Amino acid sequence: MGKIIAIANQKGGVGKTTTAVNLAASLAATKRKVLLIDLDPQGNATMASGVDKYKVHATCYELLIEEQSVEEVVIKETSGLYHLISANTDVTAAEIKLMEVYAREQRLKKALAPVKNYYDFIIIDCPPSLNMLTVNAMTAADSVLVPMQCEYYALEGLTALMDTITKLTSVVNDDLHIEGILRTMYDPRNRLANDVSEQLKRHFGDKVYRSVIPRNVRLAEAPSFGSPVMYYDKSSTGAKAYLALAGEVLRKNDLTKKAQQPTSSVTN
Repeated sequence: MGKIIAIANQKGGVGKTTTAVNLAASLAATKRKVLLIDLDPQGNATMASGVDKYKVHATCYELLIEEQSVEEVVIKETSGLYHLISANTDVTAAEIKLMEVYAREQRLKKALAPVKNYYDFIIIDCPPSLNMLTVNAMTAADSVLVPMQCEYYALEGLTALMDTITKLTSVVNDDLHIEGILRTMYDPRNRLANDVSEQLKRHFGDKVYRSVIPRNVRLAEAPSFGSPVMYYDKSSTGAKAYLALAGEVLRKNDLTKKAQQPTSSVTN
């Protein structure tokens, strides 16, 4: 069964979309079947995948209002070699329409059910706020990956996000858990960044990924060329960092699967 990971942080500008796009591309490069869902009306993940958000035939809007099926809205040709469900400003209207329907938080989970077993990983790029789109992502997801900058206010934002996830777990998704915390835009020369990094490791232990995403010019340039960084400059530190993150995600996923397998007993 495939795994659904929501990339979420209520604070904007922490590398959320960058992480969604480049993690999806890095996982796809390991021959996994990957679907990236752009759930942010800004459509940045769509554009960074080499897809023009103004010319797409359908987006998450049609999916969420049950106008089209997941197979009808999926785009199979992207610069990251993963499949994509796109977004643009139309997705904002979906949130408004969802307020009027029954079980509105279940729409994305219901829509993805037919393809969950087809993909190894489904990555959801959430909006930078707690709205009905984010709640849909959290309801559908198995886990949440949290990108964050190592700065003082980011710690406060992380505490608020953890509280939100705890509340959602008790209300809409009992199985939701933290996949990991990813340090982004990291500068080891910055003393505050190092201090915050140490606090994260003390409080969250092995939930903090060993992989760290550095501040990197190539990483910042890649979206303007409609490409994940590994296809824009595979030798850059940003590309190498996201490949390392994908390796960690795969190892953790393998360990989780092994732990869930029933142990065989031998009877004499």
